[in-house]
This record gives sequence, C-alpha cells and structure tokens, in this order.
Amino acid sequence: MPDQQVAGEAAPLAWPVGARALAWRPGSTAERLGLTCLAAAGASFVYPALSRTTGLQAPCLLRLLTGIPCPFCGMTTAATSLAAGEPAAALAANPFVLVLVAFTGLMAALMLARALGLARPPTPWAPASRRAAWSLGVVLAGASWLFQLHRFGLI
Repeated sequence: MPDQQVAGEAAPLAWPVGARALAWRPGSTAERLGLTCLAAAGASFVYPALSRTTGLQAPCLLRLLTGIPCPFCGMTTAATSLAAGEPAAALAANPFVLVLVAFTGLMAALMLARALGLARPPTPWAPASRRAAWSLGVVLAGASWLFQLHRFGLI
C-alpha cells in the first residue's frame, strides 16, 4: 500500500504550514515573460565580464547575415549599459529597453505579490484582450525596427 510507511524507510517530506506560497509557479504567459526578463536582467550584469574574459560576443544573426538590423538590435548593449549605470548609452542603443524595464519591474512585483498570497492567481484573458496585447507587441516591435533602421542609416 503506497500510503503506509514501510519499516526502515524515512517518512515522506511534508510542506510546513504556510509553505504553500513557496510552491508558486508562474501561471500566465505574462509571468513567464517576466521571469525571462528577470533572467535577462541578471545576464546583463554577467555578460560584459564574460565577454571580456572569453572574447565571445552575441551578434545579431539577421544583421550578420543580411546587414539589416532586427527590431531587437541594440537590446544587449542597452541592457548592459543600464546595468553599468549608463542610461544615455542604453537609450542610444535601443530606447525600447525602458519598456522592458518597466514590464520586468511590474511583473516582478506582481509575481512576488502572488507568491506571498497578496494577489489573486491569473485568469485567462478574453480574446479581445489577447488581440490588444499582441497588437501592442507588434506596434512596439515595428517602432523598434524603424528606430534600428534609422540608427544604422538604412532609412
């Protein structure tokens, strides 16, 4: 019987009272994107030292193969510049990094509130809200691409 403890075996671990919040997992796409942004923020502090030490770079493959920058070109430079405390250099590389910083901060606060039980769990978005979010993402990516094309003198 699986519920009974066999003599000589350790008792199964039980969650302590109140530890339910510790078992929190991201439940929405926005939270998963927020976690990805938090990981990227951490990498922006590590990447410059790693790049100096190893000589490895993270080039934009589209720009490398075609000469055309992608909408996210400059994002690594912008993130590492922000991490180094150089906001002017970050904005010159890709001003849309501020959108990601705001989103990351908002999602980090929301995820912490949910993990502590202070905010309710996510609910599915209505189709109209999903379309609006996708539309906003497309508009921001398009604006970023126009900025990059201008920055590299292609328009």
